[in-house]
Amino acid sequence: MITGQLKSKIDKLWEEFWTGGITNPLTVIEQISYLMFLRLLDIRESRNETMLQRLKERGGTTNAKLLFRLEQQHLRWSVFKEMGGDQMLELMQRNAGAKGGLGDMGIFEHMRKVCDDTNFGRFFRDAQLMIQKPSLLVNAVNMVSELPLTSGDTKGDLYEYLLSKLTTAGVNGQFRTPRHIIDMMVALVEPKVGERIADPACGTAGFLVRSMEYILRTNTSKEGEIVAEDGSVLYTGDLLSEMQRFVLQTDTFEGFDFDATMLRLSAMNLLLHGVEQPRIRYQDTLGNSFPERYPDQAQEYYDVILANPPFKGSLDTNDVMGTLKQKVKTTKTELLFLVLILQMLQQGGRCAVVVPNGVQFGSSGAHVDVRKLLVEENQLEAVIGLPSGVFKPYAGVSTAVLVFTKGGKTEDVFFYDVAGDGFSLDDKRQPDDANNDLPDVLAKWAEWKRGKGKKKFTDRKAKAFSVSREEIKEQKYDLSVSRYKEHVHEEQSYEKPQDIIKKLRELEEQISADLNALEGMLKG
Repeated sequence: MITGQLKSKIDKLWEEFWTGGITNPLTVIEQISYLMFLRLLDIRESRNETMLQRLKERGGTTNAKLLFRLEQQHLRWSVFKEMGGDQMLELMQRNAGAKGGLGDMGIFEHMRKVCDDTNFGRFFRDAQLMIQKPSLLVNAVNMVSELPLTSGDTKGDLYEYLLSKLTTAGVNGQFRTPRHIIDMMVALVEPKVGERIADPACGTAGFLVRSMEYILRTNTSKEGEIVAEDGSVLYTGDLLSEMQRFVLQTDTFEGFDFDATMLRLSAMNLLLHGVEQPRIRYQDTLGNSFPERYPDQAQEYYDVILANPPFKGSLDTNDVMGTLKQKVKTTKTELLFLVLILQMLQQGGRCAVVVPNGVQFGSSGAHVDVRKLLVEENQLEAVIGLPSGVFKPYAGVSTAVLVFTKGGKTEDVFFYDVAGDGFSLDDKRQPDDANNDLPDVLAKWAEWKRGKGKKKFTDRKAKAFSVSREEIKEQKYDLSVSRYKEHVHEEQSYEKPQDIIKKLRELEEQISADLNALEGMLKG
C-alpha cells in the first residue's frame, strides 16, 4: 500500500515536472513511467546476473536473459544516474543511427531495441524523452532512485497513484486489484504450464504476472529457490523442461485492454517479470471487432481466465458483440463480461472473476438470466464474498469472487464470507494480520475440492458453508452470501428502566449542587 511519505515523494516529483515546464498530466505520467522502467530494467538485470551465476555454478538452466552487453554498461541506471545533467541528457537523447556501434547507442534507443527484441516494440517504438532541462532530468532521476520499486508490488501502487492525478482516471470503472486478492484467485484456479491464460480487461496485467509467478513457484525445487539480497525468494522454475519454458514465453499469457496507457504499463510489468513474449492486444473485448480481429481467441480458446473487469464502463450499445446480446439483453458491462468469459473459455476451462455485489442479487431479468446461465449450463463452484473495504481507497464497492468451470453441472456451491483480508478496511489499508481470512479460504477450498467437504460444510453460521443448486434455484439464483448465511444474534442485557431513572436523578442532583456552589462563589 502506498504510504503518506511515498505519496509526498511522488507529489514532489510531479511538482518538479510542473515547474520544469511539463504540465500535461499524461505526459508527466508517461515520462515518470519511462524512468521507472529504466531503473527496473537495471534491477532485473542485476537479478538475472545473480541467477545466471548461481545456476551456472549448479549446472542448471533458466530463461533469464541479460539485456546489456559489456559495451553497454554505461546505459544502465546504476551507472548513468551518477552522471552530470548535460551528459545524462545527451546520453538519453543520443541516436547512434544505422552505422553506429552498440557502444554509441543512447539510453532511450536501447530501451526501444530491448522492447523490439522482446515483442514489446509496438508499445515503446514511439517512446521519447520530453525532458529538455538537465536540472529537471537529474532531479527526476534522483527522485525515482529513491522510490522503493523492489518492495512488493509498490510499482503497481505508484502507477495507480499517478493515474489518480488524471481527472479522467477511472471513468470506465477501472481500479487496481490488490496483489493478495489476485494471489488468492490464482490459487483457486491453479493455472498450469501448457494452459492458455487470459485476462479480457488486463489493466496492468497483475493477473497474468501472478499466474506466471505461481507456475514458476509450483515448478521450483527447494534447491532451485534463490534468496535475493533484499530477502525475497526468486523461483527459477528449475523443474520445467526447455519446451515448457518456451511454451510459457510464447503461448501462455494473453491480455486485452482498450486503454493504451494500461497496455504500456502491462507490457512493462510482464517484461520485468520475465515474460519475454506475451500477447498484449489493444482491443475492446466486448466490441464487434473482437471476433473479427481475433476469431480464435473470441470463441472457446482459453483454459484459464482471471479478471476484474470494469463495473461501470461507458458502453456503445451498437458496438456490443452480437453473440453477447443474444445471451443477455443488457448494457451493464459486469454482466456482459461474464457472458464473454464463458464464450472465450474452452469446455472445462476455469475462471475466477471479481464482480460487484449487484451481480449476485440484482433482480432485473438480465441479472437473473446471467446467474441462471452460470448455475444451469455451467459448473458454478464458489462464491467468495469480500468486505467492502478491499478496494479502498480507489473504490468502496462491495464485491465477490465467482469461481466456475465452463460446461458441466452445478451441484453444490462453496460459499465463504470473508470478514478481513489482512488489512484495515478503511482508506489507509494498514496491515492487520489478526484479521485475515484468505489463508483459511484456500485451506477450506482445498478441503472442499478433495471431496471431503460437502457434508462437513453444513453449518450456515460458519464462514465456509455449502449451498445446493436446488436451493439456489428456489431463491431465483441469488448468489449473495447473506442470503444463505445464518447470523448468530447474541442476546443483549440492559439495565432496568427504574435503575436508569434513579441514576439520572442522582446525576441531576449532583449537577444542581455543583451549580449552587458555583453561584455562591460568584456572590462571595
